[in-house]
Parts: sequence; C-alpha cells; structure tokens
Amino acid sequence: MTLSPILAAQHYDQARSAAAPGPSDPKPRAEAAFGAALGGFAGTLQQAETIATQSMVSGADPHALVEALAATELAVETAVAVRDKVVEAYLEILRMPV
Repeated sequence: MTLSPILAAQHYDQARSAAAPGPSDPKPRAEAAFGAALGGFAGTLQQAETIATQSMVSGADPHALVEALAATELAVETAVAVRDKVVEAYLEILRMPV
C-alpha cells in the first residue's frame, strides 16, 4: 500500500474537520429549560397585568380578566411548588453526613 502526500493531506483534512468543535449551546439543557419556564412565567404575569389594566381603563371583557387571573394564580402556585421542592432538596443535601 502506497501513501501519497495528497491522499494523506485529504485524510488529515477530513479528520480535522470531523474533530473540530461545532456550534454548541453554551447553556446546559437544564439551565435552558429553567430559563424557558421562567420566561413563560413572566409572560403569563405580563399578559394578566395587561388585561387587568385594559379592564380597568376601558372596561374590557371581564371573562378575559377572570381567565388571565386564573392562569396567573396557576403559574404562581406552580412556581411556589417548584421553590418548595428545591428548598426541600437543598435541606436534604445539608442533612447528608460528610
């Protein structure tokens, strides 16, 4: 088997491009998911605030106001439940013997 310099250079170029780092997400998946959930929570609160303001100023649809307040209540309850689980897990880690 003979190796020509051109063939060696081609294989080297292929290996180099295959091993080159590609574009990657700088955030880990868990952090990205948490950021998306937090963005959804903030969006829900902002939407409810907008609807409440419209309802007070222009007498907008009261049904939409009740729906927005119910969605906000659900979002806040979910955030509190997640916070409680995180605190519970943290306290459990603190109780572990070293």
